[in-house]
Amino acid sequence: MVLKLYGSPLSTCTRRVAAVLKEKNVPYELIAVDLASGAHKSPEYLAKQPFGQVPYIVEEDGFQLFESRAIGRYIALKYAGQGNKVLPDPADLRAVAKFEQAASIELSNFDPFASQIAFEKVFKKNKGLGEADPARVASLTNQLLAKLDAYEVILSKQKYLAGDEVTIADLFHLTYGSMLSPLGVNALEDATKRPNLARWWKDITSRPSWQAVKNGA
Repeated sequence: MVLKLYGSPLSTCTRRVAAVLKEKNVPYELIAVDLASGAHKSPEYLAKQPFGQVPYIVEEDGFQLFESRAIGRYIALKYAGQGNKVLPDPADLRAVAKFEQAASIELSNFDPFASQIAFEKVFKKNKGLGEADPARVASLTNQLLAKLDAYEVILSKQKYLAGDEVTIADLFHLTYGSMLSPLGVNALEDATKRPNLARWWKDITSRPSWQAVKNGA
């Protein structure tokens, strides 16, 4: 039995995990969770994932884990010796610290804005919560652009967010970042304003792992 990934094929968080699995050449079986029918809120599902969110994983011995970033870290650590290296050497404390800094940047300075822009312009209507609030979208966009100015500074000095080697901190940006341009926020691709950011974004979106899961885990 291979690792089972319980999630929705198009879910941002499910594809975040799938990208890491692809990076590490870890076979997995996607067990599709029907979000439209509310399967993720059923008692059976909540017994596995008490927040009623996707995804979670189950390994061959029954070990279970949820939260996409935690799963990504776990997979990268467990399968450190196969696939692509996407975490620093644990013995290199400064490299680990730089990785944790990069991971915190994504979680604190990118995701809150990118994910909420996506919520306003896509998920809000899909959930029957009404139309997007233009003022909120504008505010979130302006805040994100200011954060991306800081990304430009960081990436002018190094190839990736944690240094000169790619890590899962970079890859964690892929799902929500890929939604921005179709929603009218093309800052990640615009090399005229933030050339180093655009170079980084082209690099990570070109990776075979993302190409394999960008349209479905």
